[in-house]
Formats: sequence, C-alpha cells, structure tokens
Amino acid sequence: MMVDTAIAWFRRDLRVHDNEALVAAAEADRLLPVYCVDPRSRDTRPYGGSDSFRYPKTGGHRARFRRESLEALRGRLRESGSDLLIRFGRPEAVVPELAAAVGADAVTFHGMPAPEERAVDRATAAALRERGTEPRRFWGRTLHHPDDLPTPPTEIDDTYTRFRKAVEADSTIRATHPVPSLPPVPGTDDPTVEAATVRPGDLPSVEDLAATGDSLAAGADGASPDPDERAVHPFPGGEDAALDRISAYLWDGDHLREYRETRNGLLGANYSSKFSPWLNEGCLSPRRVHEEVTAYERERVENDSTYWLRFELRWRDFFQFQVLKHGAQFFAPGGLRRRDDVEWKWDADEFGRWAAGETGVPFVDANMRELNATGYLSNRGRQNVASFLANDLRIDWRRGAAYFETRLVDYDPASNYGNWAYVAGVGNDSRRRAFDVLAQARQYDPDAAYVTTWLPELDGLPADRAHAPWTLSTEKQADYGVELGVDYPRPMIDPESSGDDPV
Repeated sequence: MMVDTAIAWFRRDLRVHDNEALVAAAEADRLLPVYCVDPRSRDTRPYGGSDSFRYPKTGGHRARFRRESLEALRGRLRESGSDLLIRFGRPEAVVPELAAAVGADAVTFHGMPAPEERAVDRATAAALRERGTEPRRFWGRTLHHPDDLPTPPTEIDDTYTRFRKAVEADSTIRATHPVPSLPPVPGTDDPTVEAATVRPGDLPSVEDLAATGDSLAAGADGASPDPDERAVHPFPGGEDAALDRISAYLWDGDHLREYRETRNGLLGANYSSKFSPWLNEGCLSPRRVHEEVTAYERERVENDSTYWLRFELRWRDFFQFQVLKHGAQFFAPGGLRRRDDVEWKWDADEFGRWAAGETGVPFVDANMRELNATGYLSNRGRQNVASFLANDLRIDWRRGAAYFETRLVDYDPASNYGNWAYVAGVGNDSRRRAFDVLAQARQYDPDAAYVTTWLPELDGLPADRAHAPWTLSTEKQADYGVELGVDYPRPMIDPESSGDDPV
C-alpha cells in the first residue's frame, strides 16, 4: 500500500534504533511522530479483578526517567529533520483525531503484552479503522520475535527452563533495524494542514507524568528531586544514555566478563548491567544488547557471563510471552496456578512498615529504603523484600507488586508481576520460594556494608549485630548507642523464623 502520510505512535519504544514501527512509517512521503500522555498511566487507579484496591500507577522516579526519555527522543528526531508531537489524552481519542487532521493513511505502532496495554491497542486500532486509517502493529519488545518461537506464545511452556531450552535450540534472533531517514512532518509542504495541528507541544513535566500528590514526584520548586548520593546509578533517561551505559559496562569497564559472579551484588554501578530501565521504557532494544554481546564475545571473551546476560534477556522474554498467553490471570490473587488455598491478608499498618523500611529486619529495611530513595533495587533485594511481605507477613502479594509498580524506575508489567507471583508461590514455578532473609543478608552482605549504607543508625554495630540488632542486650545497646524501639524498630516477626513454611 502506497502511503502519503503516516503517523508513528510512540509508546514504550522511545528510541530510533531497531524501531520497526518507525522504519515502516518512514517509508511514507510525510511522517508525524506522536506520543500521548495517557492520564490512566499516572494517577491512582483500581487494581481490578477480585479484591481490588487503589494505588498510584506511576511515581516520581519513573516519571523523571520518562520525561528525560521523551526529551531525548525529541532531540534525536529533530536532529533528523523531524519532531515529536506531545499530546495529553487517551490514545484511542487523540491518535485517530490527529490522523484525520493530517490525512494519515496509516498509523504504525508497537504492540505491548499486558492486558491494559492491549486494550488500548485494540481501542485505538478500531477507532482508526472507523476513520479509514490503517493501523499497522509491529513487535519490538523482546529478544525473540513471537513469530520465531518454536510454538506460538499462546502455547509456550509455563516453565522457564523448558522455554529457554526450546528457544536456544530452535529460534533465531533477528537483526536490528537500521535508523531510518525521516521524511518531513506534514504541514511543511501541505497548506491544507493547519499549523496548530502539528505544533510539537510542550514536553510534560515530571508532575504531569507522576501520580498526583506523589511525594517523590518533584521538589518544592516543581523540579525533580536531587538524586541520592548512595544510588547505584543515576539512570538518566533516553536512548543516548542507554547506549552510553552499554559502552561503559561492556567496553570501557569490561564488566561483562564477570557478570555471573557479580550479579548478586548490592552496592555500586557495575555488579550488574543496569540495562533494565532503558529496556523497559523502550530506549534500548534487547536485540541491540544481543548484538553488542556478540561483538564482545568476538573481540574480548565468550564465557558463562556472556551467556548469562542472554539468559536474563530470555527470562525477560519469558514473562512477556507469559502475559500474552495468560492475560488477566497473570495478575489474579491465585496467579497462574489459580491457587485458592492461600488466605492473603491485608493489614495496612504492617504493609506501611514494610513499605517504609521499618520492619525491624535490617536487610528488608535497607532494601525498601533504597527503593524509595532511588527507584531501583538489586535482583537479590527484590526477591527478599517480596518474600518477606508475601511469605512471612502473608500480605497479598499484589499489594507489594503494585507498590513496586509505583516506585520502580525500571517497572515492566510482565517482569514485575511475574517475579512477584513467582516468589509468592502462585506463578511459574511450583517449588517453594520463601527466603530466609537473615541467612540471605549474611551471605550477600557479610560485612553489613549494604545495610549500614541505608540504615546509618546501625553504622556503629559489628556486622553480625547490624544484621540482627534484636540480639543486643540492653547493656550492649547502650554501649553502641542504639536503642531498639527508639533508634531502630523492634522486628515485626521472629527473624529467626523467616523463610519457614507459612502456617
């Protein structure tokens, strides 16, 4: 089909490299790139389903990252002679109206896997068809394209190991799409298009993108809060920052060769790749990461660590395809396993202590305070705080996953809820996943450097006591200047029983 005018609708694909939807739209004579600030993606919304609850969708950390990513994308498009239109409103209303106003023959976009996102896909596509505009959906979310899987996504195995072995044996990884040359924006050579229609519009502020009243959204002057100096990485948004991170991690620092050995770290920028914020906002293509790893293997070393980074990318793929397969059931209280034998509870006070990092269990509290202050948490930390909430407190796992949705700078629906369900025992693995948090702390933070970084009130304690301050006698508390219940909370549970089979 010959296309005179196309719209490229950007979503969580804020990049120009390996962007098939943009490549397809660039074949038109005129191209209008568009991004919609959807009010449903930011404010307090009902979770949905049985035992629903309300929670804020997007907090300040991800709002800041998204705003920077949009600014970076607009800069890239302008360098290519194009621009990025920013519009506020629901895409199913905004995009068709723009298509009609500029006489667009087609709208290209990337499909997304989660039920909420797919509902927007369908509604927008239907509204476009009603106006005589062709919606053209592409897929650029995963390392492996759905069409290249050994079985369709709706038939993939629900066990990761079987899925991984199948794709390793019988699935190729497509080459990345080149950055296209971009045609002019409609209106520059067409007097029938009103100038106001294609006016770029202002970039959204952090407050425009974050839930109303979110305490982390902005400072008193409306600017993004200053980054915490303890953060493992500042995570600047945008495609350039993503590609810079690849260069810094793989090539400049040569950290990939030890990734498998360091990936359970807790402090510092380079214990893991830290690619996830850019992957999940679409500033970085997983196929681009694969190509960089392949080049690294060719030029530096091929070992267990280079394999393990692809292993993690395939974990990410697995959850994307699991959401495509299971839809809303993925987010239900009983999860994919449809368990009805667990009585999840709701205790606002207990949840509040967990969320604030005031449980009295230092390893849990340090991780939650890092999450709140920076929007990021190590994989090891995520597993432990999730296990504490779901397996020790027995609070509805979806509440914790929703809290992560608000706070994480690298939130992705499939990975976040998939991993929470996995730890809570309602997801993709039948094995028990309760963590002994105290043992984990001693194993992965033996000198208590992580705990005391985020809990400075425990800084004067020896490592074994910093992990277990409740073992201090009254006299020792006085000696160290730490009074339990005053300087640091008493534990909510018996920490020695953490990870035991729940009653």
